[in-house]
Amino acid sequence: MNKILIIGGAGYIGGYLTDLLLEKNYNITVYDSLVYEPRYLKNIEFIYGDIRDTEKLSPILKQFDTVVWLAAIVGDGACAVDACLTNEVNFLAVKWLVDNYKGRIIFPSTCSVYGINNDLIDESAMPNPQSMYASTKLAAEQYIITNSKDYLIFRLGTLFGTSDTYSRLRLDLVVNALTTKAVRGEKLTVFGGEQWRPLLHVKDVSTAILHGLQNDLKGLYNLSNKNYTIYELALEIQKLIPQSEVLSQDLKFEDMRNYKVKNDKYVNTGWTPKFTLQDGILEIKQIIEQDRIKDIKDSVYFNANYIKGLFK
Repeated sequence: MNKILIIGGAGYIGGYLTDLLLEKNYNITVYDSLVYEPRYLKNIEFIYGDIRDTEKLSPILKQFDTVVWLAAIVGDGACAVDACLTNEVNFLAVKWLVDNYKGRIIFPSTCSVYGINNDLIDESAMPNPQSMYASTKLAAEQYIITNSKDYLIFRLGTLFGTSDTYSRLRLDLVVNALTTKAVRGEKLTVFGGEQWRPLLHVKDVSTAILHGLQNDLKGLYNLSNKNYTIYELALEIQKLIPQSEVLSQDLKFEDMRNYKVKNDKYVNTGWTPKFTLQDGILEIKQIIEQDRIKDIKDSVYFNANYIKGLFK
């Protein structure tokens, strides 16, 4: 039986991934430093550890046929807090993995590597990273491609929705953030609004990984469901939360990333997204309406704020 080590498996993506792989009877272990989580309660084999602790990680890797490498500092703001740490976690740790592990590597990168591109693009498009987050992810994926013989890399669209019962929610992602504002009666102010984003429910990262495992797929793939402009996204939220008000401002916002991607390459392998934008909006709507989060401004739900807090 294929033994799988999910590094960073206690996080936003790893939450549902562990549920799904357990359901399919995969032999999995989670390795995580619990940066955002105070505890890990799932009934799964668990190893507490930092990915930079190579003395600890090295003998563990040898026990596994596949590594799903989810560990990363995620998002432009979070990566900008400490450039040295971001390089260590997002690139150097991945480089070490490739140099010291000969099994299969499954690695989530990001569509942010495309930066600003007005065309509908596939995986052959020239990367144009606009942040350290995108640059370190691009460097990591290129190192894997050049030096590993068995890899599956996904350039993820902008995620949204809820993962599993245990892992923390992210309220700094555009769909989740705007939905939260809409439920709370705040105006959905869209700056510019014509910037494109490929969106993907967080659970569909896991359905894609499972599909890759079941079909022994290799290569580099865009992974998304559908492209929306930020303004279109706000209108979709308004449809499900009619009392919300959408305001469009011509003012430029500091994040001017703009890209829309084709997902045909992976869809043509037989994978299809299972969760819609509407699913994600309704998930967040229910959580906020029912006051299931004690303090929605707690920094733990916002990567950049939380990472900044670690350096106080």
